[in-house]
Amino acid sequence: MRYTSFNKWIGLFLILLFPGIIYFYLSKANNHFIPLSIIGNDEHYIPDFAFINQHEDTITSHDFIGKIYVANFIFTSCPTICPTMTYNMKYVQNELSVYPNVRFLSHTVDPETDTPERLLNYAKQMKVDLFNWDFVTGEKEKIYKIAKSYFVNVSMDSLAPGGFLHSEYLVLVDKEGRVRSGTDKNGNVVGVYDGTKEPETKDLVNDIKVLMAEYKLSKKE
Repeated sequence: MRYTSFNKWIGLFLILLFPGIIYFYLSKANNHFIPLSIIGNDEHYIPDFAFINQHEDTITSHDFIGKIYVANFIFTSCPTICPTMTYNMKYVQNELSVYPNVRFLSHTVDPETDTPERLLNYAKQMKVDLFNWDFVTGEKEKIYKIAKSYFVNVSMDSLAPGGFLHSEYLVLVDKEGRVRSGTDKNGNVVGVYDGTKEPETKDLVNDIKVLMAEYKLSKKE
């Protein structure tokens, strides 16, 4: 009986001690927190923009102030990588659905064809949750110019599938409008994430969580 009672007290002690141990290691991890890299020079920010989304609402850069977002460039008649990119972006959205301040922004590279109505039909076809995701169109020159700010390439090319060349990358942007990135297994800065590759979209999910933790830690300090 005494032995059984002693075991119960030991078990209770370990139960009470366990949260303290976890807290200790989490605190230790926070002290060694490694923030994501900032891509570009210190003065590089995504410039002000104004585009029209799938609901014919004007979406501007001010809508993204204080929010983390992921951007990419697609077009609705794309016969190759765009559906895969959208599917993987949707995966990122689903994985982060409990975080309402994370947003998603898809620019069409074919604005002459991709009207708001067509973008909405594409989003519905892809079964996208439009709660925090905007598909935008606008003046071609402005879309192509801003793509450079995200460090991605966009151009018309009659020899390319669908008539357009565009990057397959998903780009992570922080609350201040800076492009951010984690590192690969070799410690090299990724810069952007390949939206056609599932492992890189999983890396993106993890890096967004790291970025959110970075902001949370800075508030505590």
